[in-house]
Amino acid sequence: MTRLVVVSNRVALPNELKPGGLAHAMRSALREIGGIWFGWSGRTTSQTASMAQIQREGNVTFATLDLGKRDHEEYYAGFANRTLWPLFHFRPSLVDFTRQTWAAYRRVNAIFAEHLARFIEPDDLVWIHDYHLIPLASLLRERGIRARLGFFLHTPFPPPELLNMLPVHRELFEALADYDLVGFHTADYLRAFRDYILLEAHGEVNDTGVISVRGGRRSFRAGVFPIGIDVPEVSNLAAAAHAHPGCAQLHESLQGRALMIGVDRLDYSKGLPERFRAFGRLLEEYPEFKRQVTFLQIAPVSRTEVAEYRQLKRELERIAGGINGRFAEPDWTPVRYLNNAYPHAALTGYYRQARVGLVTPLRDGMNLVAKEYVASQDGDDPGVLVLSRFAGAARQMGGAILVNPHDQDGMVNAMRAAITMPLADRRARWRELMDGLEREDITAWRRSFLAALDVTAEARDGRLAGLAA
Repeated sequence: MTRLVVVSNRVALPNELKPGGLAHAMRSALREIGGIWFGWSGRTTSQTASMAQIQREGNVTFATLDLGKRDHEEYYAGFANRTLWPLFHFRPSLVDFTRQTWAAYRRVNAIFAEHLARFIEPDDLVWIHDYHLIPLASLLRERGIRARLGFFLHTPFPPPELLNMLPVHRELFEALADYDLVGFHTADYLRAFRDYILLEAHGEVNDTGVISVRGGRRSFRAGVFPIGIDVPEVSNLAAAAHAHPGCAQLHESLQGRALMIGVDRLDYSKGLPERFRAFGRLLEEYPEFKRQVTFLQIAPVSRTEVAEYRQLKRELERIAGGINGRFAEPDWTPVRYLNNAYPHAALTGYYRQARVGLVTPLRDGMNLVAKEYVASQDGDDPGVLVLSRFAGAARQMGGAILVNPHDQDGMVNAMRAAITMPLADRRARWRELMDGLEREDITAWRRSFLAALDVTAEARDGRLAGLAA
């Protein structure tokens, strides 16, 4: 019987599972099919564990490994987040490559492969996620695994000119050929990947989309599978959020002022300094918005071991302080900048109260905050989404006001247009966006990827049988 084996850097254990995002999608798929979720436990110890820890919930098994402090530092904080993350987000000046962290990245992937191989059965569908685990298919194939292997990249995929700066780019990215199916959020990322295969791996792409490398000895497919959200769940949470104490307190504190909201992990890819400066410019150039608009930015701190993240936090504190020092009144603080994390139920309620949702990353694989903001709105009186054209979500969300976050004038104009947009226009834009969210939701994403993996692997097995004959 076919099982699903999900592999991700971090496993959301049963008591940690929360609605929304990857955790929700994987939980639903595993419960529907039955199977295993394998990856890091989230804990660091003196040494990487020699055995996986097992938990079970119904027909789902959770298998996790504790990572040693050195492995975590060099694999996760090092190569994954100081080398691949800035590279994939078009920030070559921030790429920090060392042979030591590259070796650790390979070492931890090999440890994962060694443990994971013990769980995989021949008929399994194995779905591996994100940039932390790119080499995993090759390492599993070396260990004799012939199950169907799929990979999904949640980040952008940049053009070959950027990837070439990584000294080990051929060894890393050609390893993707050992998957049966490689998935991306957008056609732009798929095009960049195919360009890399053609230009750097000297591969070929035939008329049916099959990619061949290594002189035709290995073939696989790549496709576009834009991730969605659970629209009814987010909408229902937002509609009921008036009962959440935090939402009631926010509503009372606004005193009738319009709310602009941004919710992002504290990361240099999110365009937060540009967003803050644009809001300051809005108040400067359009003084009629003083005392009438409040900007709430929620940015939970992450990856504090990376110096650039600590510097970003200090920069945002300085910019927010400058705006508040210049424009605040005794009963009005224009920028509310918070580094705390909030429950999903509370966030949907904050989205629902916001006249404007600001999702303006410099580069983002998809960005589900944009989709959750729209799904949280009251359809009778919806807010307006201001969305960066460099977020993957922009390819699906034409009803948003699309902006270039590097263009301060354009950002200011977009904020002003969103605040002053007439109700009829807001409703029309929201309806267009909701129709798209409902068509391409989280269930459609996972089912389309797994169906494509199943078909692709069957075709591979047929080709292999033909060669054997």
